[in-house]
Amino acid sequence: MKTEFRHEPLSQLATSALVVYCFEEAPASSGTVERLPAETRSLLNPLQAAGELTGKVFECTLLRSPAGLAASRLLVVGAGKRDKFSPSHLRHLVGTAVRHLRSRGVRELAWVLGPTEPGAVATITEGAVVADYDPDVYRTERNDDKRIATFLLVAGGEALSAEAADALERGRVLGEAENFTRELVNEPANRLTPTRLAERAREMAARFNLKCEVLGPQEIQELKMGAFWAVAQGSPQEPAQLIVVHYSPENAPEQPLIGLIGKGITFDSGGISIKPSENMHEMKTDMAGGATMLGVMQAIAQLKPHVRVAALIPATENMPSGNAYKPGDVITSMSGKTVEILNTDAEGRLVLADALTYAKQLGCTVLIDAATLTGAVMVALGNLTTGVFGWNKEWVGRVLAAANAAGEKMWQMPVDDDYRELYKSVIADLANTGGRYGGAITGAMFIGEFAGDTPWVHLDIAGTRWANDEKPYRAKGPTGHGVRTLVQLLMDVPT
Repeated sequence: MKTEFRHEPLSQLATSALVVYCFEEAPASSGTVERLPAETRSLLNPLQAAGELTGKVFECTLLRSPAGLAASRLLVVGAGKRDKFSPSHLRHLVGTAVRHLRSRGVRELAWVLGPTEPGAVATITEGAVVADYDPDVYRTERNDDKRIATFLLVAGGEALSAEAADALERGRVLGEAENFTRELVNEPANRLTPTRLAERAREMAARFNLKCEVLGPQEIQELKMGAFWAVAQGSPQEPAQLIVVHYSPENAPEQPLIGLIGKGITFDSGGISIKPSENMHEMKTDMAGGATMLGVMQAIAQLKPHVRVAALIPATENMPSGNAYKPGDVITSMSGKTVEILNTDAEGRLVLADALTYAKQLGCTVLIDAATLTGAVMVALGNLTTGVFGWNKEWVGRVLAAANAAGEKMWQMPVDDDYRELYKSVIADLANTGGRYGGAITGAMFIGEFAGDTPWVHLDIAGTRWANDEKPYRAKGPTGHGVRTLVQLLMDVPT
């Protein structure tokens, strides 16, 4: 999607569709409708009187050849009640306009800006780019013509600052990074194997001038990553890969070096503790944590925060076979801690354990992991909110503040020493599951054992990585949730 500003007066802007919004329980000329010429605004009053234009949220009213405009169409999007209007709401309105118009064959649209704060410009642009994504890459009847080719932002003849131009670029970068994450999460497991995920990481890194290295099975075993290898050994035909991507801007301080660790299980059958067949197809998304971190790296390579970052993605399948690890096994992690395996379907915490240990070996001074770790977090928070866990109050607070600024729902969950009793083992240092109750907490805390004294935050995105319902502003399927928050976090790190 091409994104750009246009500076003509609204009455003179020749485009396929001009988009404005109005509020519910307000005059038809509320919102950005008030920026239209009087001749055009007068068309809306009869529609409001007839109940055809109510301003209810996501309502779309399309007028063809509107008087007073050079645009072929005018779309009025309902913004709902004014007191509930927010940046996230604005993002959804833009997405609604994009998806409504492109389904009608429109290839170019112009969004009329309200107040031209840079933050609003970034939000609007990102919302448009994200809305134009569909997970239909393997459909033979896919129609690429039903995409928005050009997205214009117009201020009705007003001059826009260089700051606004930077915000336009930031919104584009963020939207494309989210869509990159969504593309990876959407890939079926026979197409996106651990090897192919590593190739996609290399391709992205080469395109955006990042350093990427990939460790294969031999290096993983030489590093004594016994927890990662225990999971990987069940799928010898799809060799495990430890993907490491570095972002090291010139003159950035040596510390902090932030480690972003993403779970990269490209398919999770549950292993010997095999999952029920119902909905097992969704386990192609068990690498969403890794995809999130690759999306973040793509974004920061372009936005260039002044902080050093290393992303680590332990990628493998979790499969049952004659080589698979078994319930009752005891394994030795890279850290030297021993783990009793009570359930082979609690594998994400094992691969992350060794990845965190390796991140510390690389010099990372802050550790942030993202993983589709537990169904328990979905019981607690549904599929709208990510669970946030961590020992370090400062960094948990930073993540939550970044989520709030980015407009992503995240909620702090408890971590408490008393929960450690649930995942103690009689015969090893730790057990890899603490049982059904408090499962999201004990799963997170297990990972935290391998962070040690290093500041660490865990994001359980099991519920938020996927949307089961299509929305007016977003396709059903992968969400890219977490990318915006982590990019915001990295842009705000004091150096």
